[in-house]
Amino acid sequence: MVKLSDIETEQKNERTKNIDILTTIEVLQLMNDEDKKVAGAVQKVLPDIAEAVDIIYEKIADGGRLIYCGCGTSGRLGILDAVECPPTFGVEPELIQGIIAGGMGAIIKAVEGAEDNFQLGAEDLRSLGFTEKDVLVGIAASGRTPYVLGAVDYANSIGAKTISLTCSNGSKLNELSDVAIVPLPGAEVITGSTRLKSGTAQKMVLNMLSTSVMIKLGKVYGNLMVDVKASNEKLFERTVSIVKSATGADDCQAREVLERCGYSAKTAIVMIKCNMGMQKAEKALVEADGHISRVIEAYAL
Repeated sequence: MVKLSDIETEQKNERTKNIDILTTIEVLQLMNDEDKKVAGAVQKVLPDIAEAVDIIYEKIADGGRLIYCGCGTSGRLGILDAVECPPTFGVEPELIQGIIAGGMGAIIKAVEGAEDNFQLGAEDLRSLGFTEKDVLVGIAASGRTPYVLGAVDYANSIGAKTISLTCSNGSKLNELSDVAIVPLPGAEVITGSTRLKSGTAQKMVLNMLSTSVMIKLGKVYGNLMVDVKASNEKLFERTVSIVKSATGADDCQAREVLERCGYSAKTAIVMIKCNMGMQKAEKALVEADGHISRVIEAYAL
């Protein structure tokens, strides 16, 4: 039986003990004050996040995948980060995936008891064909959720790298993992409601993990998302804007070159900046592992 009194995320917040009798603006101010503590908590664990980023990058660069695993809010946050990567960075959906206790139905409706099933975490990883080439990020605010523990235990058993993201010191999940990321934003505004400060801290860390890895993979040039997939009108216009910003081309030139290369912002940028045709630009990008800056350094006039 889990003793809630031993879990940091279950502690009572003395600063919010009278929140139920405050005015609306007072409630909001109190929540805002508590949220301000989250970024500081994340800052303290930046070295651990950096270690995790380097592990994930090495695994993906070697043909592996990044898999997030969690329950409830933690699981949903992992899935959210995973599904945003293909449109933002042009990667295949299989590269970064999220699993959640209770299956995809649990994204919109809680599946009671699923998080307490230790074996289910391992089973869900097996169903993905998880191997030692992949890396697992187990997400659990308390660090004690059986489903996540089971997944991490299985990943360890086959020699895969494991990373934990929790908001509680001394947890079993942290002990099991190769790298433990433990931002401590403090007691929640509403006791035990880890969708609040803990969830915000987890979201910030997940943003850092995936975005930093994508930068290292050459998916960003300057601060532009040059591998964005132009799959709707807004993204078509964003692609045009990216090419114009990166090259100084006018609107007509940017659109004309993008049409020639199938609306690949990355290819269009190299074509314009290095004054080369589409096939040569694509070949140069492959040789540079997708890093525009390396191509420009080698070919720019």
